[in-house]
Amino acid sequence: MEVSSISKMVALMVLLLASFTTLSLGQASNRGGGRGTRVGFYRSTCPRVESIVQSAVQSAVQANPTIAPGLLRMFFHDCFVNGCDASILIDGTSTEKTAAPNSLLRGFEVIDAAKSQLETACPGVVSCADIVALAARDSVVLTGGRSWQVPLGRRDGLVSQASDTANLPAFNDPINVQISKFADKGLNTQDLVTLVGGHTIGTAACALFSYRLYNFNNTNGPDPNINQAFLPQLRALCPNGGDALRRVPLDTGSVNSFGNSFYENLRNGRGVIESDAKLWSDRRTQRYVQRFLGGRGQASRFNAEFGRAMLKMGNIEVKTGSQGEIRRVCTAIN
Repeated sequence: MEVSSISKMVALMVLLLASFTTLSLGQASNRGGGRGTRVGFYRSTCPRVESIVQSAVQSAVQANPTIAPGLLRMFFHDCFVNGCDASILIDGTSTEKTAAPNSLLRGFEVIDAAKSQLETACPGVVSCADIVALAARDSVVLTGGRSWQVPLGRRDGLVSQASDTANLPAFNDPINVQISKFADKGLNTQDLVTLVGGHTIGTAACALFSYRLYNFNNTNGPDPNINQAFLPQLRALCPNGGDALRRVPLDTGSVNSFGNSFYENLRNGRGVIESDAKLWSDRRTQRYVQRFLGGRGQASRFNAEFGRAMLKMGNIEVKTGSQGEIRRVCTAIN
């Protein structure tokens, strides 16, 4: 056989191997519920989708920094109820948006603004569900976190019921319940601890944790897991019988800066929400908290793992292909 023929055969074998490897990686990336989402989904149909969403988020966050954690939590609360299908955006009586766990969410107007611009640029193409996913990523980046590529191609859901929010993780859930709720969505304990790290930005209303400060479990005293030096600060912000809607940083000293200091506060008894604080007191979750404690190396690890966990969460029960629809406006089913 001539040398040129051998060379051609070798080149063909390399090409086939590369194609097989690419296919295998693509299949692996879609496991866990992705079913058709991919990076660059709108490359030909709406190439400016990411820049349009990013611009809308950036303008909103610059005007009001509390929008960033609001958009991040919106994605979380959407994906945990009927999957990542923008069902949380629908207006109306008894929809998800009206449920108690979602009553303090913010940033809906940012999604609407991005959708309006996208409908002008490429009408009927980009789902509200994908806008929510991109906005969550952009919020992390704008507050100092590391970016990640977001697979797109989700379609919008057709159902939104307040009653479906009952299984959202709650501020006072025991660790067993937290682990179970995440497992029901295909997320493990490491994912749980990593995703809760999103509390490094944002605030909580006194109503969600003030019960820990005064008469915890009918003991006439505070939750013993609260650092005694931290307790007076929380009581000053949330006096007994005071304003239940007053906002308090979830990560002291880092309310608008994305990083791993949240975990340092958990170790030091400075977790504000009870469910967060319990991550340090249980060995099953403490081991993962410890992974993120420390300086630049651990901060980098947290950033990397947070992006990975967000990708995994973003594939919960997604609707693709002929499922669902592409809404004309995000607040109503077509």
